[in-house]
Amino acid sequence: MLGGAGILMAASPAQAAEVSYATECIPPPISGLPAVQGTTKVELTAPAEAKVGDEIEVVWKTVEAASRNPDVLDLGADTVKPTGTVTLGGAASGELKLEGPRQNPPIPKNSPMVLPDMKGTLKLEQAGEITLTPGAYNINVSKPISTDTKCAPKEEVGPGATIKVTEDGGSTTGGTDTGGTTTGGTDTGGSDSGGTDSGGTTSGGTDTGGTTSGGGDGGSTGGGGGETDFPGKEVSVAYACKTPIGDKNATSPVRISAKKSGGDYDLTVEFSKSVMDSPIDIPANQVKPSMEVKLGGADQGTVTVEGPLNKEVIKTGAPIEIPDLTGTYKPGASGKSTLSPGVLTVMAAGTTTTCTPPADVAVSLELDTSAQPGGASGGSGSGGAAGSGGAAASGGGTDSGGGLAATGAEDGGALRALGLVAGTAILLGGAVFTFTPWRKLRGVRRPPSAQAQN
Repeated sequence: MLGGAGILMAASPAQAAEVSYATECIPPPISGLPAVQGTTKVELTAPAEAKVGDEIEVVWKTVEAASRNPDVLDLGADTVKPTGTVTLGGAASGELKLEGPRQNPPIPKNSPMVLPDMKGTLKLEQAGEITLTPGAYNINVSKPISTDTKCAPKEEVGPGATIKVTEDGGSTTGGTDTGGTTTGGTDTGGSDSGGTDSGGTTSGGTDTGGTTSGGGDGGSTGGGGGETDFPGKEVSVAYACKTPIGDKNATSPVRISAKKSGGDYDLTVEFSKSVMDSPIDIPANQVKPSMEVKLGGADQGTVTVEGPLNKEVIKTGAPIEIPDLTGTYKPGASGKSTLSPGVLTVMAAGTTTTCTPPADVAVSLELDTSAQPGGASGGSGSGGAAGSGGAAASGGGTDSGGGLAATGAEDGGALRALGLVAGTAILLGGAVFTFTPWRKLRGVRRPPSAQAQN
C-alpha cells in the first residue's frame, strides 16, 4: 500500500469533469425488448499532471445512468456491478478498462439505477497530454438471473479529463498500458468471476478395445487385458423428472464409456439422440448438467460426472444441447463392476431439475476392475470417486431472488423481469430433458427418437 501511495503521490492533485452524452442501451436478449435511448452523465477523476513511468488511477463516477429499474421488482443491495471503457487520446491511444464492485443500495421499482464508481489503473509511458473520454459501459445484475445491459455512445463524446505527462529522465517506448481488469460476459453466482466454465473436457469415447459380452443386461465389458478404451452400450433411459413447475417424464439414449488411466478410469457419458427447441433466449453460462453414475456388480456407490456450462447464448428456436459429461472412476473392488446411468441433475437459471432413472435401468458398461486405495466400493451409495470437473455449479452460477435492471428513458424502457422468470420456468418444466450432444454441432446428425412427455 505504501509503495502504491508513493507512486500516486508523484502525480498532481486529481481533477474531475462531467461529460454528458446520448446513449443507446441494448437490453439482454432474454428480455425481448428493442434497443432504447437514454442519456449518460459521467464524472471522470484523474491527476492533472504526472510523469512518465507513473501509474495513475482513473475513477468513473456515474452521475446519471441511461437506465431505470422497472416498475416490476425491487433490486436488492449489492446486486449491480458496472464495467466500462475510457478512450485514450493525444499522447496515448487505446482503451482503459474500468470496473466497479458489486455494491449498491437497494434500488426500488421505477427509480434511477445507482451504480458504484468504476476504477482503472493507467501506466504512463510517453510524455505529452493524454485525454480521457468515457465510452461504452455494461451493467450486470446478478438476481434473479445474471443479465447484462450493454450501453454505448450514440454521438461524439468530449474528453472528461486531460493529464499532462512530463519526462522523468527515463527512456520512452511509446504506447500505453491499458491497465484495469475486464470482467466481461456474465457474473456467476453473484461473485465477480466473469462466468468461467467449469467441468472436464470431453473425451468423446472411442470405439476400440474391449469385448462385448453376451447375455446379462447387454452392457459392454472390458478391462481384463491390455485394452485402454472401453466403449459402453447405448441404453434407453426413461427418466422421471422433478422440475420447478411439476413432474415431467423424458426418455433418452445414454452411453457410458471409459478410458483406463493407471488404475482409474476416465468416464464419458453421452446423450446421443433427440432435440428440443428453446422457447426463449438463454444467456451463456446458465445451464450446468451433472450425473451420478451408478456402480454395481463387484463395486458400490456412484461416480459424479459433469458437463461444462453453455458457452453461447441459446437462441429462441435453437436446440438445447447437453454436452458430454466427464468424470473419474476410482474402483474400490476387484472383479466385474457395472456402470449404469444414474440420477441426472440440471442447474439452470437459479433452479434445479432432478431426473431419476428406473430402479432396473440397464447396464451400459462392465469393467474388470482392480481395487484402488480410496476407491468407491463399500460406500453408502454416495460414492467415493469424484468427478473430474469439480463440484457441480449451483444454478449455472446464478443467484435467486432480487430483480433485473432496465435500460433507456422513462417511457417504457424497462425489462419485464416477471416475464423472464416465467419464460425460464416454462423452459425448464417443458423440455430441458430432450437431449442433443455437442457433437451435433460438428456435423454428426442422428435421427431424433426421444420425446419429452407431460
